Amino acid sequence: MAYPESELIPISALQHLVYCERQFALIHVEGVWNENLHTTRGRGFHERAHSGKTEVRGTLVRSFGVPVRSLEFGLVGVTDAVEFRYSDETLSKIESVTPVEYKVGAPKKGAWDAVQVTAQALCLEEMTGVEIPEAFLYYGKTHRRVRVYVDARIRAQTESAALRAHVLIQQDTTPRVGYDPKKCDACSLFDICKPRVLVGVSASAYMERAIAAILQD
Repeated sequence: MAYPESELIPISALQHLVYCERQFALIHVEGVWNENLHTTRGRGFHERAHSGKTEVRGTLVRSFGVPVRSLEFGLVGVTDAVEFRYSDETLSKIESVTPVEYKVGAPKKGAWDAVQVTAQALCLEEMTGVEIPEAFLYYGKTHRRVRVYVDARIRAQTESAALRAHVLIQQDTTPRVGYDPKKCDACSLFDICKPRVLVGVSASAYMERAIAAILQD
């Protein structure tokens, strides 16, 4: 199966989905967004990475802001950086391709960052025909890279997340809310999602009711 261009979804949406399906749906189904300190810092960090510059050091070419897509998985996006290793300095034959995703914070216990960079790897494999065994996450807080092995487990999780994302968008569905203080309290959509109040109610429906109540008053 190949998705048409009109149905491609942002790679970053998979990070939202793996972190919280309701967060994903609020953003990508209902079109809700809200900035907080975390999202503002993250946006600035990525804007610097998306410079479009290319660095060449011998057989290593590092390109920033590389557009990628996969019709097989229905994904599209822009990588922070991709490192292309060539067989010699003529740069005529690619030996390896390695995506690098920049994150402003510290490494996390969850898999959402790994899924995002793996999705970039899947797109690059489709585009270049080169198998990608590993990718990297660079965290601004620690100034260190974390290697992500693009193995069968993370590939399956990423492919499943992509399929789930397409299903939720096609069904126009916002999953029921579940309050998790470790995730919810830091979420920029906390006041819109209202995880302690709403159960299975869309943010847009809540806002419509709130506006109607104000107008009645």
